[in-house]
Amino acid sequence: MHTDGAYGMSAVVSRTHRARLLAGIERSDSVAWNPHKALMVPLQCSVILIRHEGLLAQCNSTKANYLFQQDKGLYDVSFDTGDKSFQCGRLNDALKLWLMWKAKGTHGFEKHVDRSIALSRYLTDRIRTREGFELVLEEPEYTSVPFWYIPPSLRNCADPEERQRQLSKVAPLIKAGMMTAGTVMINYQPLGKLPNFFRMTVTNSPKLTESDMDFVLDEIERLGRDLVM
Repeated sequence: MHTDGAYGMSAVVSRTHRARLLAGIERSDSVAWNPHKALMVPLQCSVILIRHEGLLAQCNSTKANYLFQQDKGLYDVSFDTGDKSFQCGRLNDALKLWLMWKAKGTHGFEKHVDRSIALSRYLTDRIRTREGFELVLEEPEYTSVPFWYIPPSLRNCADPEERQRQLSKVAPLIKAGMMTAGTVMINYQPLGKLPNFFRMTVTNSPKLTESDMDFVLDEIERLGRDLVM
C-alpha cells in the first residue's frame, strides 16, 4: 500500500498532532513526502520512504555497466543511488532537508507545524462566527481551510441552483481583485458539485500571526461585499 503524504506527512514531527493526522500510516509499504510543502525546505525536496529493502533498485535498475560498474573496490557500490531511480541523474534533494534539520532540529520543525495548525484553527473559528463566510468542512483538518464568501447580494437567494451558479463566480472575481490590488494571493477551486471556494493553506511562513488571518478575511470582504450577483 502506498501513501501520498506529500503535504500531510510533515505532521510526523508534531508530537501533539501526528497520532491523529497520520493514524494508520505505519501500514504503508511506501510513503511519498514533500518537505518543501510544509517545513520551509527550499523547492524542490521530495522524499520516498520504502519499507522493503532493494525495491527501488529492483524496479528501476538497468545495471548499465558503463555508468554503474559493479567491480569497484574502493567503496560499497550499493551507495550508487543513480541506478535506483528511472531518471538516473538528479539533484541532491535530500541535502536540503538534512541541512535544515541540522539547523532547526526536530523541535524547530515541530514548533513550525504546531504554529501553522494553531493559526488554521484560529482562522476556522473566525470564519465560523463571521457573517457572510461559510466553511466547506465544519472541522477542517491539518492547515488547509476551505470556505466561501457570500456577498450580501446573494445571501437571500431563494433558488438553490441559481445560488450555486452565482456563488461559483465569487471567488474568481475576488481573486482578480486581490491580484490587482497586490494584497494577498489565495487559491480557489471547485470540488465535484461544490462551487468555487477559497482554500487558505497556512504553511511555510513562521512570521504569520492571528492579525494576518483577520486581514485575509477583511480583504476578501472588502473586495466582495459590493459584488452584484
